[in-house]
Amino acid sequence: MSETEVIRVMVVDDHGMVRKGLSTILRVKPDLTLVGEAGNGQEAVSMCERLQPDVILMDLVMPEMGGVEATRIIRERWPTVQVIALTSFHEKELVREALQAGAIGYLLKNVTADDLADAIRNACAGRSTLAPEAIQSLIQLDNLSTAHAEAEAQTYGLTAREREVLALMVQGLNNGTIAERLVVSRSTAKAHVSNILSKLGVSNRAEAIVLALHHNLVK
Repeated sequence: MSETEVIRVMVVDDHGMVRKGLSTILRVKPDLTLVGEAGNGQEAVSMCERLQPDVILMDLVMPEMGGVEATRIIRERWPTVQVIALTSFHEKELVREALQAGAIGYLLKNVTADDLADAIRNACAGRSTLAPEAIQSLIQLDNLSTAHAEAEAQTYGLTAREREVLALMVQGLNNGTIAERLVVSRSTAKAHVSNILSKLGVSNRAEAIVLALHHNLVK
C-alpha cells in the first residue's frame, strides 16, 4: 500500500456506542476510513467477503460468534486482512487465543485515539501492536513448560543471524524493512522469520516478540 492510499477499516463490536465512538475516531484521521460495522463475528465474516477491509478492529466477547473464532476464519479465508483485537478484557487465555487465531495486535478499549490510529497503520504494514497488559499476560502464560524452556537454554537454537532478525522484529519491522536493513532479499528475510517462529515454538510475530523479551533473546 502506498503512503497516499487510505486504510480501509471495519469495526466489529456488539455495542452500538462503542462502534459509534470508534467510527468518530476514524473520521478525524485522513488516512483512515470506516468501510463497515458489524455487531458480531458472524456478521463480520459475511461483511468481510463483500468489503475486503485492510484492517478490522475486533471485539472478542460477542454473541452469535465471538471475535476469536471470527478472527480465525477471516485470517484463513483472507490472509491479507489484518485483525486487531480491541476489547475491555485482558484475561491471559483470551490474549493467547486471539493471537493464535491470527490477530496482529491486542489493545484495550481505553487506548487513546492516536495510539489506536498508529496501531491500525502498523497492522496494515504488517507490524504488531500489543497493549502492555497483553504483553504481561503472555509473559505470565509463557510457562509453556518451564522445564522445556530451561532445557532450551537462552538461545532456542537460534543462529546469530536469526537473533539479529529477531531483534529487528522486536523493533516492529516487517520483512521488507528487515531485508533492506540486512541487505538481503525479501525471501531470505521471510525464511529467517519462519525459522525463528518454528524454533521458538510460536505461531506469530507477536508471540515471538513477547518470548524474546521474556527470555532476553535480544539486546
